[in-house]
Amino acid sequence: MSPEEIEALAWDKQQGLLPAVVQDARTRRVLMLGYMDRAALEATLATQRVTFYSRSKQRLWMKGETSGDVLELVSLETDCDADTLLVQALPRGPTCHLGRASCFPDAPGDFLAELDALVARRERDRPEGSYSTRLFEAGPRRIAQKVGEEGVETALAAVVQDDAALLGEAADLVFHLTVLLRSRGLGLADVEAVLRDRHAAAAR
Repeated sequence: MSPEEIEALAWDKQQGLLPAVVQDARTRRVLMLGYMDRAALEATLATQRVTFYSRSKQRLWMKGETSGDVLELVSLETDCDADTLLVQALPRGPTCHLGRASCFPDAPGDFLAELDALVARRERDRPEGSYSTRLFEAGPRRIAQKVGEEGVETALAAVVQDDAALLGEAADLVFHLTVLLRSRGLGLADVEAVLRDRHAAAAR
């Protein structure tokens, strides 16, 4: 966002403050609502860490400045009236001061993205006793075998079993596919990008 774009925002509507809705860039879950003045917005863009103007402290406040649970900026845009900001960020720890992921505990999000992030953490940390750890340590060949097995079981369930069985097998397939992708350094977001590109090409 250029200095000219910052200046063009509707700062005069709320005494120099703009509401800033923060959304998890991976799961799309709304995390919190804060307020930014010009200085907070400029600090956010300069540091790539989401910074607000604290109305209670009457000063700039970087989320996580004491807890370490920062919000790393991914993107920032304004609404059609230029008086509200949408901040896409990656949370490094819980966002809510109550220790929850979101200040809105029932806010909807993309669970598959959450699963993808969890599998990525399991691949990185390899927690003892985790089924994911056993799969990762067995290697891509074994994981691919599991994907093949789950694919066959899903197809069979579609032909000869009820909806609950089909859904259960499909869930197993998606999980093991997520693990296989992560073993190759990929994720569900990469698959989504391919599908999005195909859709865009078909629409042209």
